[in-house]
Amino acid sequence: MSASSDFIPVNVAVLTVSDTRTEETDTSGQLLVESVTAAGHALADKKISLDDVYQIRAIVSAWIASSAVEAILITGGTGFSGRDTTPEAVEPLFDKYIEGFGEVFRQISYSEIGTSTIQSRAVGGLANNTVIFCMPGSTNACRTAWNGIIQQQLDSTHRPCNFVKLITGHRTDVEACETRG
Repeated sequence: MSASSDFIPVNVAVLTVSDTRTEETDTSGQLLVESVTAAGHALADKKISLDDVYQIRAIVSAWIASSAVEAILITGGTGFSGRDTTPEAVEPLFDKYIEGFGEVFRQISYSEIGTSTIQSRAVGGLANNTVIFCMPGSTNACRTAWNGIIQQQLDSTHRPCNFVKLITGHRTDVEACETRG
């Protein structure tokens, strides 16, 4: 097996954004933790934050600055209510947007929930070589995002493109993906 096809584990942090959830009631965050570890990655940290722009931004900023975190999964705060502020909190931190994440999430979600998917403001981006995926707070939405997109993009053996070599500092083959784009 060549080095380019070896599985490379990623250090992943999980943030649940909610004004009401606790560790005992956080089914979405727990699903992501279980999915991350079952896939062979390491859980770097897990937190719950109130749906507050500055609290979310503080947690995510610390993770972005940490060499111990390579990917961040955020569940919650992506809707349209007055308290839904996850995109507003994290988008200013992005060095680059991953436009395709929200697009593909809504495409997959459409087959599950129909036009209600337009009310999802799922977003993704890169900051300081850390990949960030923000998804709705429902457990089903987290399952959809993980199974349909994130799992493959955090799998170093997924071809033709994944984020692992970029975020872990291994020699990248990102150029091969860019030429296909």
